[in-house]
Amino acid sequence: MKREYIFSALGLILVAFGGIMLSPIIIALIEKNYSGVLPFLVASGVSLTVGGILQKAGGFLRNFDKLSRTGGFLIVALAWLGTAAMGAIPYLFFGLSPLDAYFESVSGITTTGATVFIDFSLYPESLFFWRSLSQWLGGMGIIVLFVAILPQFKVAGRQMFFAEAPGPTEERVTPRIAHTAKALWLVYFSLTVLEVFCLVIAGMAPFDAVCNSLSTMAAGGFSPHPQSIMGYGSPAVVWIITAFMFLAGSNFALQYRAVVKRNVKFLAKNEELRGYSLIILTVSLLLALVLFTTEDGAWHIALREALFQVVSIVTTTGFSSSDFALWALAAQTLIFSVMLVGGCAGSAAGGIKVVRVILGAKYMRREIIQLVHPRIILPIKIDGKSVPETIQFQILGFLFFYIFLLTLSAYAVTMLEGSASIGLVGTAATMGNIGPGLGEIGPMGTYGNLSAPTKIIFIVNMVVGRLELIPFLAMLHPDFWRLGR
Repeated sequence: MKREYIFSALGLILVAFGGIMLSPIIIALIEKNYSGVLPFLVASGVSLTVGGILQKAGGFLRNFDKLSRTGGFLIVALAWLGTAAMGAIPYLFFGLSPLDAYFESVSGITTTGATVFIDFSLYPESLFFWRSLSQWLGGMGIIVLFVAILPQFKVAGRQMFFAEAPGPTEERVTPRIAHTAKALWLVYFSLTVLEVFCLVIAGMAPFDAVCNSLSTMAAGGFSPHPQSIMGYGSPAVVWIITAFMFLAGSNFALQYRAVVKRNVKFLAKNEELRGYSLIILTVSLLLALVLFTTEDGAWHIALREALFQVVSIVTTTGFSSSDFALWALAAQTLIFSVMLVGGCAGSAAGGIKVVRVILGAKYMRREIIQLVHPRIILPIKIDGKSVPETIQFQILGFLFFYIFLLTLSAYAVTMLEGSASIGLVGTAATMGNIGPGLGEIGPMGTYGNLSAPTKIIFIVNMVVGRLELIPFLAMLHPDFWRLGR
């Protein structure tokens, strides 16, 4: 990889990000909270300055057509770490330590939704808007955004686009990567606007509707209300957000095709979407049954709460319509089981992804059949098409490393915190970009009281989980760092 490519590309991204960071100032001015202006002016200035310095170091390169695959991986990883660092600056003005500020920023940009905030009354609306906006930017992907808006990446963006794209296969809806990025952002933006409208109609205040919609479509989970969605006390709001969380966890490319071709019949033929829907329906019914028998309340309330919480966890959004950390152990077990699934490939959701779960299950089924019938040839198919062995091995490798890192992190955090619950559930919640866990780090809890080493581990988990391990694993190989190629 070449230094000038890395410096120039990262510089371009930070300059553009610095411009975006000025937007919360509008909220501060509307609310006449002038103390909320300076943090974002400073953060924007730092991002613009650092970006300019990097561009100068890279010779203000504008042609990235020869960017290598490893170069794309490195730019993606550095872009996420760098934008999170810039996004952390405003938090420093409101009393957060550098580590807590970076934790909150990483949690936002990776759409995790794990917060270190304890008292929400200490912070202005401009900061809550930034939390939600940072999630919205990260939901579709920082790189996808800049591939869509920066003409310098119209060709070379391919390497970065697929380094960041959530899913095991390359998928695009138009022949050109820049057009694909724009198409995906069009769907993303349109759904966000539609949700804002629906929430306002349901009685939510416009500011809260905007913040919650940004977080919903990002599958992020940051809400300006300290009690998340439960704090609004509105069944209509719960149903609206449930529907949009489901869409956020579905493949955006699939939704684009459904709208453009005006034919929704092929959606039923998509195996991942069927599996995604079946998982949500099955676990929701089981959870509703458990809640109905263990909690006080009517059947329709149990069903609504179960469906909302299952969709929230499967899509890795992390919103809460009730404090599930107080539910019966059987209900908490069901919630934890879906933490390890995630949404669809090509969605805003984190986690392993449903398509990998399906392929893993089919692989195990084939191995069992071949034990009984050694000579049988049984290809693994998705949507009627055989999955190449290279993809199968990539998925198995992904699952192996995911479980390995999950175990390693859980063990380390358990030793640090003296709590297996925080170790296992906290690791699953941060690697899966879910956010809330159980107990102290539950939906009404905070990560703010954890030790500094634990927060650092969780920061790594959030970034690695959002980038789906691939750039992280690639960087472990010595050849990755050979500059000048």
